[in-house]
Amino acid sequence: MSAQGIPETRLQLLSNVSGVFTPGVLTALVGSSGAGKTTLMDVLSGRKTGGYIEGDIKISGYPKVQETFARISGYVEQNDIHSPQVTVEESLWFSSSLRLPKEISKDQKVEFVEEVMRLVELDTLRNAIVGLPGSSGLSTEQRKRLTIAVELVANPSIIFMDEPTSGLDARAAAIVMRTVRNTVDTGRTVVCTIHQPSIDIFEAFDELLLLKRGGRVIYGGKLGVRSQILIDYFQRIDGIPSIPDGYNPATWMLEITNPVAEQRIGRDFADIYTNSAEYREVEGSITRLSVPPPGSQPLKFPSVYSQDQLSQFLICLKKQNLVYWRSPRYNLVRLVFTTVCALLLGSVYWDVGNKRQVLILVTLCFCLYRDTTKGLFMVMGALYSACLFLGINNASSVQPIVSIERTVFYREKAAGLYAPTSYAAAQGLVELPYIVAQTILFGVITYFMINFERTASKFFLYLVIMFLTFTYFTFYGLMAVGLTPSQHMAAVVSSAFYSFWNLLSGFLIPKPRIPGWWIWFYYICPVAWTLKGIISSQLGDVETMIVEPAFKGTVKEYVSTVFGIDPDVTGPAVAVLIGFCILFFGVFAFSVKFLNFQKR
Repeated sequence: MSAQGIPETRLQLLSNVSGVFTPGVLTALVGSSGAGKTTLMDVLSGRKTGGYIEGDIKISGYPKVQETFARISGYVEQNDIHSPQVTVEESLWFSSSLRLPKEISKDQKVEFVEEVMRLVELDTLRNAIVGLPGSSGLSTEQRKRLTIAVELVANPSIIFMDEPTSGLDARAAAIVMRTVRNTVDTGRTVVCTIHQPSIDIFEAFDELLLLKRGGRVIYGGKLGVRSQILIDYFQRIDGIPSIPDGYNPATWMLEITNPVAEQRIGRDFADIYTNSAEYREVEGSITRLSVPPPGSQPLKFPSVYSQDQLSQFLICLKKQNLVYWRSPRYNLVRLVFTTVCALLLGSVYWDVGNKRQVLILVTLCFCLYRDTTKGLFMVMGALYSACLFLGINNASSVQPIVSIERTVFYREKAAGLYAPTSYAAAQGLVELPYIVAQTILFGVITYFMINFERTASKFFLYLVIMFLTFTYFTFYGLMAVGLTPSQHMAAVVSSAFYSFWNLLSGFLIPKPRIPGWWIWFYYICPVAWTLKGIISSQLGDVETMIVEPAFKGTVKEYVSTVFGIDPDVTGPAVAVLIGFCILFFGVFAFSVKFLNFQKR
């Protein structure tokens, strides 16, 4: 724009848009592509994340307060976003449990869910898994009805619907519009953006708000029977041809109001509307309804959310448990992969944990130093491989699951279902039982196949450190998704850090040999602390002597001298690993609360 000499630094998408939406009336928001339909819907519903908004929005005469408005409104998005692993009934129950007031009993909520399922004709699909769009689960039309139902179970007074018939065939669109009509007949205020509707769909609407490019209104008011009021309005304008018999009024309306038609008649349809009786009638309604009824009070709720934070957390946790339990491609495969990797590492490092004693064999007048530093190095290699191999797999495999759920989270957060911290806590806690199972499988198999020292304390410390390692790697995967706009970007960023962690963990390059300008990274590297904890717990008390020309001393001294690992660092290492778990989860919770990569 600057290159073409335009001084404006902001693009105006809406211009002097005014109107009234009333209960029991189905209003169509129509316009050509780029007219600002979805922008207006986002502004009215409070979903806009960028730009500058000027003007007033009032509810029953009082200025709109977004926190209150979110409790009484619903937004049916154009994209049908749901958790793939839950059923239709569970999706509705989850929404109603979080959005209906806590004063409503469980039996009443169940009854309400049943009523909504009948209203949108989903009662026969109550146990159907939602699935992924286009590949499994519900059809496109069924998903659209579910999207509407999820908003209806919140019992909203006002419902916005963005392109509810987009991508549907004639039969599916008719079913969805019947659902919409049933919703309006319950006394709710419903506004739909619609793009080139058929005659049947257009006839279902009561009123119309028509926009042109640039976001200006060119008609606002009633449609009338067979759209006659709309037709009469445009046919009164000089130069506008009459509508052919049987022609779709919506198509005709869009054809006669395009920029070419404006040039042909030499007039601006927005200016024509501003000088019309229809405009004056709408402005009169705005003036009349902008004054609150006598004795009324603005709508107010004692809290932002319908449920307290503990209830939000428990409901989110219940849902996440269902999602994880029904995700065998993630959790079952993870446990199978853990078992296979444990057997693989156990066979590769078979019995190396026993190679710490010193055996000196004298053969043909020279010494073979067997199972000394070489054997010890293999023991440490086994410990290193155990902590790194599966940890990276945990961080990588959790990212697709969290990425899908984050898209659902954006919709639910905007709808005011729960606080972001409740969602984050549930997302983190649901991982722990699977990590415990993974730790027990991996720890038992590798510990006894590698044949580490069989004492209860060392075995317990091995399991604890492996659990903390798997946990911080998993939480790191959550954090990477939370801080980046896409799963692909999260994978790229994570891979870069895995390389640094691998290189500067103190095994490939022992701590004493790390250059001074990189030693700081060693102390903030979580894998380094895992190695400190696991090596010091397994080898830090071993007094077996090593007899070699290169080194003479105990195993304990070798670990301290060559690798720079203090034998008494197990306790601090466990504490630091707990700190890394808290840090990574805390950053994930922060990103969930404050970062929004969904731009509207």
